[in-house]
Amino acid sequence: MGVLKAAGEGTRLRLLTLLAEGDHTVKDLTEILRQSQPRVSRHLKLLADAGLVERNAEGAWAYYGLAQRGPASELARWLIKRVDRNDPELQRDRERQVAVRETQQRQAAEYFAKVAGSWDLLRSLHVPESAVEAAITAELSGRDVDLMVDLGTGTGRMLEVLSQTYRRGLGIDSSREMLAVARAKLAGAGIAHAQVRLGDITDLDMVTAQADVVVLHQVLHYFDDPGRTLAQARRLLKPGGEMLVVDFAPHELEFLRTEHAHRRLGLSQAQMEGWAEAVGLTVASYKEFPSANGEAGLTVCLWRLADAGSGKAAKE
Repeated sequence: MGVLKAAGEGTRLRLLTLLAEGDHTVKDLTEILRQSQPRVSRHLKLLADAGLVERNAEGAWAYYGLAQRGPASELARWLIKRVDRNDPELQRDRERQVAVRETQQRQAAEYFAKVAGSWDLLRSLHVPESAVEAAITAELSGRDVDLMVDLGTGTGRMLEVLSQTYRRGLGIDSSREMLAVARAKLAGAGIAHAQVRLGDITDLDMVTAQADVVVLHQVLHYFDDPGRTLAQARRLLKPGGEMLVVDFAPHELEFLRTEHAHRRLGLSQAQMEGWAEAVGLTVASYKEFPSANGEAGLTVCLWRLADAGSGKAAKE
């Protein structure tokens, strides 16, 4: 009865409908609903207490999303399917949701344009790149890869590092400045079997090719809802395909959010397992690469996600 009461109130039903489209912070939701922060927080707490939504704290921020498992999660999705999508209030909510996301993406694009020329150097200051790149290469060793798609390719580093493992490579990024650097680097390295293309990796309708491998290298932490981005990437995999995801483990370095456009302060193993399961994938292997700086640095994680219906999905 408590779950039904939590879900049945008008504002809380609006919140569930919004969170069905992806994770949001309280700040996002106050802008979308045009309600006060205390009021939105109170509704979210009631939904969380009822098991309808999940709260993930990340430094000074917290992200809310629909619960991934359990009877309350099933009820939330049952209710959302029966919501009248033509309701004027819900339509306004969706319009403001789009505006909020466009603002966030514009901020990230401005940052990438500013740092494109020194991107690889900047990235190397935070992560043990050589060890991670060797591990990524090892994951693809012996695999027949006709097409590899690198989402959020940036300066094309993964296309360059993995050039001996695929017959065709495609990198997609929304930053023209990054792609200019990528094209120059690939040409300089004589890598003619890879190309890069301007595109939004959260809207991949323009990509029709089915990939053997999709790579998301240091990409997901730039999105408020990594699970939504992962679901888009999943659409590119052919049956039996695999995905390689590299990102940070959870951390408390707020300056990466304020100064470097990070939206999420790392991704946990539990979050990755939930996102993967939701799109028919499973975590087949997982490796950690701690920083040499100890607690002051960042731990990098490498996940190999396999088709849950494939024989390759056995965990290592």
